[in-house]
Amino acid sequence: MFPEYSDLIARLNASNQEFMRLFEQHHALDQRVKNMETRIEPATHEQIENLKKEKLLIKDHLYVILKKHLAAKA
Repeated sequence: MFPEYSDLIARLNASNQEFMRLFEQHHALDQRVKNMETRIEPATHEQIENLKKEKLLIKDHLYVILKKHLAAKA
């Protein structure tokens, strides 16, 4: 996710609790969706889609935080 910001992501994961929490939550949801899609974990199509939407909202929030920190550096 956001490979162009890998250095900033590493710094924020080490110094920003909100970013770290959201990043970990996104990762956990991503793994859960993968497990559901490969039928390791049972789920309905609707459950998978809801988790994907939640994951996307978190990703959007992470992007806002990244852009905010980039703007502050400029």
